[in-house]
Amino acid sequence: MNFTERLRVTQQKRNSLLCVGLDTDLRKIPRSVRGSPDPVLQFNKQIIRATRDLVCAYKINLAFYEAMGGHGWRTLHRTLSHIPEDVITIGDAKRGDIGHSSGFYAFALLEEYRFSACTVNPYMGMDSVAPFLKNTSQGAFILALTSNPGARDFQHLKIRGAPLYEHVIRAVQRWNTKQNCGLVVGATRPKDLRRIRALAPHMPFLIPGVGAQGGDLQLAVRYGCDAHGELAVINSSRGILYASGRGDFAEAARTAAITMRDEINAHRDRFF
Repeated sequence: MNFTERLRVTQQKRNSLLCVGLDTDLRKIPRSVRGSPDPVLQFNKQIIRATRDLVCAYKINLAFYEAMGGHGWRTLHRTLSHIPEDVITIGDAKRGDIGHSSGFYAFALLEEYRFSACTVNPYMGMDSVAPFLKNTSQGAFILALTSNPGARDFQHLKIRGAPLYEHVIRAVQRWNTKQNCGLVVGATRPKDLRRIRALAPHMPFLIPGVGAQGGDLQLAVRYGCDAHGELAVINSSRGILYASGRGDFAEAARTAAITMRDEINAHRDRFF
């Protein structure tokens, strides 16, 4: 089963497009878990336990774990061990280097840590992306149009009459011979999201930017999903992780996740 099929099956089985970002900041977790030997792991375990039946994926931004040194890598490994096998795991590392170095990055993320997919920066071209595409059952979400303000510095530059991000999308479609490529497309630019879905109608989208970054959930669903109302992985991190700063944080995270999943599904029912 290729990655796109694997994602579709997971979303259908769980009736969910929701992805929870386990971008855990030690400074923001409740005092009730800060005294444990590994507070980030303890926090993550409780978040996973509270939300694992509500999501299609968990996304882990490696920066939050790399910042903790060797201990952070162990926490990352242990966190992954608590995620159900039928849930997609996304290593959000935005890797991309010369082919030899990318090979080691890909091995670390996809073989050592066994992520289902990872995020990849295509700036250095096909040889920097190819190592992440070797296994058809594991995917690479390639940066197309990101949700940060600085995206306009380069991604919207016109080249031969089209913005740079469109050239990236067309290249990714050529690379997608194993049906395991996806695109990262920010929810903060719904008009562009609509255009990108038209350019790549059958490709998975990882959609950050809903919630704290100001993206509109309704438009993310309407323009981010494929024709079947699937293949959009809609991420929320802070809005779920820190729904409460007290000892009831896991229960609050579950409530926030249910609310968001149900709102996503209501929009799917309306548009698809």
